[in-house]
Amino acid sequence: MVAPKLPKAVAIMVEKNNLVMAIKTLAEEQNISMEEAKAKIDAYELALKAKQQQKINHIASKQGIPSQALGIPPSITPVDDAKANPRPSPFKSLNTGLDNHLDDIGYKKPLLPYWMKRVVIILLVMAAVFWLLWRTFG
Repeated sequence: MVAPKLPKAVAIMVEKNNLVMAIKTLAEEQNISMEEAKAKIDAYELALKAKQQQKINHIASKQGIPSQALGIPPSITPVDDAKANPRPSPFKSLNTGLDNHLDDIGYKKPLLPYWMKRVVIILLVMAAVFWLLWRTFG
């Protein structure tokens, strides 16, 4: 679908949802009726929304977010199908997207998390202090 060319000022008005002024301006600039101007602006707006939806879908698929999480209604939604195939939780889809992003940038997860390293070091220091006190006073 090819979007009709609109003057830049009119396109900005359409993008800002100032449709009445956009129709009036387009009709005056091109000496056409208001109905023709409305039809051109509707076609432009439809193409603009389709292009934005494609961008959103592309970004979501790149991040591993399913289309259900975006609120895009699937083409067929029987009630029995919804009960048979529960949708993944938003947290799970977010976690999957984050894991995909970290894999894309080449990040490798550490063997032990940072907090676990701290706990191990604290336990080792406590054991050493206990052993020293036991040897001194025991």
